Amino acid sequence: MSAFTTRPELKGTFGMVASTHWLASAAGMAVLERGGNAFDAAAAAGFTLQVVEPHLNGPGGDMPAIVYSADGDRTQVVCGQGPAPGTATIERFRQLGLAMVPGTGLLAPCVPGAMGGWLLMLRELGTWCLRDVFGFAIGYAEGGFPIVPRISNAIAGVERMFREEWTESARIWLAGGGVPAPGTRFHNPSLAATYRRLVAEAEAASNDREEQIEAARQAWYEGFVAEAIDSYLRAAEVLDITGRRQAGLLRGDDMAAWSATLEDPVSFDYGEWRVFKTGPWGQGPVFLQQLALLQGFDLRGVGPGSPDFIHVIVECAKLAYADREAWYGDPAFAPDLTSELLAPAYNDQRRRLVGDTASWDLCPGSPGGRKPQIPPPGEPPSDEDRDGLGDPTVGAHGAVRGDTCHLDVVDRWGNMVSATPSGGWLQSSPAIPGLGFCLGTRAQIFTLEEGHPNALAPGKRPRTTLSPSLAFHGGQPHLAFGTPGADQQDQWSLTFFVTVANGNWDLQRAIDAPTFHTDHFPRSFYPHHAHPGRLVVEERLNSETIGELRRRGHDVQLVPGWSLGRLSAVARDRRAGWLRAAANPRFMQGYAVGR
Repeated sequence: MSAFTTRPELKGTFGMVASTHWLASAAGMAVLERGGNAFDAAAAAGFTLQVVEPHLNGPGGDMPAIVYSADGDRTQVVCGQGPAPGTATIERFRQLGLAMVPGTGLLAPCVPGAMGGWLLMLRELGTWCLRDVFGFAIGYAEGGFPIVPRISNAIAGVERMFREEWTESARIWLAGGGVPAPGTRFHNPSLAATYRRLVAEAEAASNDREEQIEAARQAWYEGFVAEAIDSYLRAAEVLDITGRRQAGLLRGDDMAAWSATLEDPVSFDYGEWRVFKTGPWGQGPVFLQQLALLQGFDLRGVGPGSPDFIHVIVECAKLAYADREAWYGDPAFAPDLTSELLAPAYNDQRRRLVGDTASWDLCPGSPGGRKPQIPPPGEPPSDEDRDGLGDPTVGAHGAVRGDTCHLDVVDRWGNMVSATPSGGWLQSSPAIPGLGFCLGTRAQIFTLEEGHPNALAPGKRPRTTLSPSLAFHGGQPHLAFGTPGADQQDQWSLTFFVTVANGNWDLQRAIDAPTFHTDHFPRSFYPHHAHPGRLVVEERLNSETIGELRRRGHDVQLVPGWSLGRLSAVARDRRAGWLRAAANPRFMQGYAVGR
């Protein structure tokens, strides 16, 4: 394939930040320049993303991260994924006549975990005080930030809904009388006031940095934020994707009972690499399952972008994701089968299912002889956006999608962060009066099929798609990377990783290369539809490869040449003595910075 890159891979020795928005990357780098570490920088960038990418994430969403602490020589997962409310039962939804959790509105929010996740990281691993970390986000919320075209498109898609139904959302996002135009300066004074009050209450509680952060957490989950959410959801009935007005389930007690956690990651060795992911409360292990299958193929020999490379990766993805559908769920509620799913004998058996032609069947395995259970997929929405990006958040009431953010940081001490915040999209749930943000709708990932590992239950984490990645090379922390993209996250990032791991491509070249994914399995998000055999590829892929993939039986769908994935990555290359970084050029938002 061509060595063309849109920009150079960055190299330096001081620090690197890469993210899905240039303002977040700049905020993170400013923290590093002022003496903060990677965890301080990540938190500052994360709060900035809540302001400048409100169609992709928000304070009411979720945030898993994988972090490496050089001081403790330890890799951990930050679980900022909130659980289902205490009254969210399958029976409750059945009584409402629902076969699935709706994708929008007030029935789908879980406990908003993003704030808890960022505050936990900052308290346990950071060095900066709350006021300084929030300063960037407050500045952009008060002083304004430039609206990117996709924010305008998201608001336009739900403008009528905002005006007629979600009037608090209209007050925020239609404040100028109409949809804000791309490039215009936008302010969210309500969100700025929420952040300012959080800092003020924290500082009033203590002069100690860690005690201030804990006070902020309490203000969010037990104080004024929780009270506002509780008050609104007890009274409101709002229109959602079902076409009905329905009340919410989340309460202040649910928020008070939860806190973010630090957990051990799951890992898998792939040659000289060891890759770390979340447990099966997220889809992270599906990345590792793909690696376990791909170990039996010579990807180095076939080369990135070739028909053999794409065919093998896609066929292995179909098998791994079928297992995700059958076996993944919050391990506090369902058996954790990760070790069995990664076992050599199991993958030797599964690998035999990869043939010379494309499979159109969904084939979950039977670890330990267990019988797989896969919920029936839903029907594709009639107005589905075909660009292959993001999480469907509005179907019958407008073809609008939500998506996700990502950021990666490495500092001069060797600390590393890979974080994937998402949820709380402005277009997916009505804004909470007075707070300047809306809740997430992550509970739509649950199934209402009794006995399934991912079946809805009170206090249970949904099997989130959010999937940050961190990898060691030669026993040393080396690479932090990830991408938005719902079910595609562990496809686009997998292709990036195996390209880097099996060759001499630099980070930017691997990100810029034409990419692909399959829609073969049921989507995680409402209405959980599938397109068996479908292979989505960027049209930049050469015509001979496309023709060969079709000959092998893939239902190849072409999309614009720069439309799949929003990868970013940072690396610490000890052998060469460099810190490195790269970011996605697609949609002209993502940037890496460093020196």
